[in-house]
Amino acid sequence: MELDHVLIAATDLEEAAREFERHGLSSVEGGRHRDWGTANRIVPLGNCYIELIAVVDEAVAAESAFGRWVAGGARPEGRPLGWAVRTSGLDDVAARLDLVVRSGSRVTPSGEELRWRSAGVDEAIAEPCLPFFIEWDEGARLPGTEDPRPATISRLVLEGSPDRLAAWLGEHSLPIRVLNGPAEVAAVVLSTSAGEIIL
Repeated sequence: MELDHVLIAATDLEEAAREFERHGLSSVEGGRHRDWGTANRIVPLGNCYIELIAVVDEAVAAESAFGRWVAGGARPEGRPLGWAVRTSGLDDVAARLDLVVRSGSRVTPSGEELRWRSAGVDEAIAEPCLPFFIEWDEGARLPGTEDPRPATISRLVLEGSPDRLAAWLGEHSLPIRVLNGPAEVAAVVLSTSAGEIIL
């Protein structure tokens, strides 16, 4: 299991992108999630990425648990909302935790369709300290590798139940720190050549 991405919910993608530019972190247009009423921008970080996400179709988002999650958590400057881990054994993870596997996709600005399967999204919405699990289609170009930047996610600071998170993840070496508290992503710590950035 590897860290795949961290979601930052914003009320306006362009405004959030400008905020990240102030930290020296550029983003690229991602695409639209037709079934969720959301769209994203990608801050590429090599093997992982930050996903700036916002509601762009309120009617569709209102009918989607994911869309409602983004709408409810969005802030003008962006706010850490959730996170995802990448696995090549999604079916095994889903069987261990009794999760439903769902397919997802989005169309990139170049017209390419990126496809993935995920599990645990509903549980992550209910307890945002928990990640959801994602497995990209074989041969898919990972969003973080589109245009890597000189920054890495050095750690995520999570609040929630350490025991619950340990049981959810199983054996791992993810860069996380877990504090007791209400279930949330409390901070994202980035390492750059100029020092740390804390979101």
